[in-house]
Amino acid sequence: MKHVYKTQGTCSTCIEVEIEDGIIKDIAYWNGCNGNLQGISRLVKGMTPKAVIEKLEGVCCGRRSTSCPDQLCKALHEMGY
Repeated sequence: MKHVYKTQGTCSTCIEVEIEDGIIKDIAYWNGCNGNLQGISRLVKGMTPKAVIEKLEGVCCGRRSTSCPDQLCKALHEMGY
């Protein structure tokens, strides 16, 4: 299942998440810090959404109350995880 999530409060503007059989297969961020977002994407591929949420939910970016990793968790919640 592929899902596009419009982010809020971050430099990235959208996240595309693809999950098959309960495993994250692919993630692509639109805009934002390219290197960091590629790193996040590579690290979470192959993980379950639950494991990603446990590790990344609540991460802040500077003085912002959210971050690109936290927005990924919000996307996963929107998908029902």
